[in-house]
Amino acid sequence: MRRLAEKKAPGSKLDIAVLACSKGAEVYSIAWTLRAARPGLELSIAAVDISQEILDFAERGVYSLTSLETFKSQNPQAVAEKGGVAWNTCRDQETPIFEFITGEETQAIFEMQGGEARIRPWLQQGITWLRGDAGDPDLARTLGTRDWVIANRFLCHMEPAAAERCLRNIARLVKPAGYIFVSGIDLDVRAKVAHDLGWKPVTDLIREIHEGDASLLRGWPLEYWGLEPFDAGRPDWAMRYAAVFQVGGAA
Repeated sequence: MRRLAEKKAPGSKLDIAVLACSKGAEVYSIAWTLRAARPGLELSIAAVDISQEILDFAERGVYSLTSLETFKSQNPQAVAEKGGVAWNTCRDQETPIFEFITGEETQAIFEMQGGEARIRPWLQQGITWLRGDAGDPDLARTLGTRDWVIANRFLCHMEPAAAERCLRNIARLVKPAGYIFVSGIDLDVRAKVAHDLGWKPVTDLIREIHEGDASLLRGWPLEYWGLEPFDAGRPDWAMRYAAVFQVGGAA
């Protein structure tokens, strides 16, 4: 994303949609990466999720520093306190939310207050939190088209036919010559849609992105979320393993 943003002219605007944004970690990570690299870029991010409850939590931008082990060892009454920051931070997490972030990055992104980490206000600017369904045919009417559309790690939870329909719907959100980022999906589905719609795979860092979360490789081939190992010997390797595609004509 940073490399693509560097191609934008100084002072230009970049419109992004992040679908299934969940607790906001991906949204704020993108905002920090791009604002740190291109401070003169006007950034507009539509963060979309189907749950209003989780959107409200993400928009607040406050996360608990309580470890998963400590949280899980709490008494049932404390765990059931759904309004708490610790509960919302740790809920549905298999790994700590801060596990893949360095101390330097933590200091740049958050203000520490007691046992909580608060997103710095300058990173919250330009973000709009919207309730929506990625499979809704009217989503394009609500969001309009965007330079970039991010659709990571949720299509894998759908049956292939449903995931294909959803991805085709999502593709309508991308401006001509814009980019779609899509990982965490059945590779056959992604490759089929990309081929049918004439997407151009972005091969820069293709292997590094594909293998970015090594834990997914451990699920292959028995788990639905397992990631097929990168095979550079396949004639279709670029289309199959790319997680970033340019949609439509060249910019």
